[in-house]
Amino acid sequence: MKDLAKKTLGFGHYQKGTITVRIIWIGAVPPGDSIYRSKITIAFRQRLETQITSDNTNAFRLVHGEGDGLPGLIVDIYNDVAVVQAHTVGMHRDRYFICDAIKMSMEELGISVSAVYYKSLFEKTESEYLLGMAGVPHVVLEHGNKFYVDWEDGQKTGFFLDQRENRKLLGEMSKYKTILNTFCYTGGFSVYALQNQASLVHSVDASEKAIEMTRKNLVLNGFDPHLHECVVSDTFDFIKNKKDVYDLMVLDPPAFAKHKDARHQAVKGYQRLNAEAMKIIRPGGIIFTFSCSQVVDKQLFYDTIVSAGIQSGREIKVLHRLSQPADHPVSLYHPEGEYLKGLVLFVN
Repeated sequence: MKDLAKKTLGFGHYQKGTITVRIIWIGAVPPGDSIYRSKITIAFRQRLETQITSDNTNAFRLVHGEGDGLPGLIVDIYNDVAVVQAHTVGMHRDRYFICDAIKMSMEELGISVSAVYYKSLFEKTESEYLLGMAGVPHVVLEHGNKFYVDWEDGQKTGFFLDQRENRKLLGEMSKYKTILNTFCYTGGFSVYALQNQASLVHSVDASEKAIEMTRKNLVLNGFDPHLHECVVSDTFDFIKNKKDVYDLMVLDPPAFAKHKDARHQAVKGYQRLNAEAMKIIRPGGIIFTFSCSQVVDKQLFYDTIVSAGIQSGREIKVLHRLSQPADHPVSLYHPEGEYLKGLVLFVN
C-alpha cells in the first residue's frame, strides 16, 4: 500500500461534486493536448466501422462522454457542423483544443468540418462558434428522412440522435396505423411514421417552439401538418377522452429525474403516463415507451411499466427492449452510460 500511495495511476479533470476526478488517461506520464485528437480519431473510426454514417445519414454522435474515454464531453455532428457540449470545467477550459482535434481527426479520415459550435452549459460563458459559422436551422439526413436542426436554440445539441434506430423500428411498424407521438419535440417519430404510410399522425408537445419545428419537418418531408395535426398541449390533458383512437402511441418524455432525490416522483410520473396510455389505446395496439433518466435503471423502469400494466387491467406483452445506438457507446466499466431504456409493448 505504501508503494501504491506514491504511484501515479492516471490523469483527469478535477471538479468539486459527487465525482471529484474524471479520468481521461491511465498512465504515469501526462498525455498532453494530443489526447483529444487521439481519442476523437478512435471514436470516429468506430462510427465508420459500425456504419453509422452513410449517404442517407449524416447526423451522429462523435463523442459520448465516458463511452469514448472523454467523460464530460459530448460532440454531435450535423452534416459538416460539430456541436460541442462540456459538462465539466476541465472540458470547458479545453474547448479550443477539442475544436482543433475534431477538425483534424475528421478531415484526416475524409470528412470536412465547416463549423464547430460550442453550446455552453456554464452561466458566465456564452455559446460561441469556435470555428466558422453556420446558419440554423440546418437540414440533416437520417435514414433518408430530412430534419431541421437548431443547435443554437434547441434542446441539448438540437436533435435527439439517440433515438435514431428506435425511430426506424417505429416506422417499420407504422403502416396504415393511427399514431400519437407525445412529447414529440421536433417530430422525429412522426416523420418516420408518415414515411412508412401511417394513415394519421398526431404530434403533441407542451412547447410552441417544438411544435413549430415539427410542422416545418413535416412540410420538409412532403406532409401536410394540417392533416396530421400538431398540437401544443400537456400530454395528460390531450389524451383525456381519446379512448380507442390510436393504434400506436409513443411515450418519450424528458427525464423525469436527473438526481436520485427525484427518483421516487419520476417513477410515479412514468407509472401514471404509461397506465393512462394503456387504458386508452385500441385493442391490439402498440406502445413505444422510454425513459432517459439515468437514475432510473433498466430494472426499475421495467418494474414501473409492470405496475402501470397491472393498473390498466390490460393484457400486455413485451415485443422489444430498446436502448441507445452504437454512436452512444457504453463503457464496460461505466454501465451508468446506458441511460436510454425503452420497451415496445403489445396491448390487448
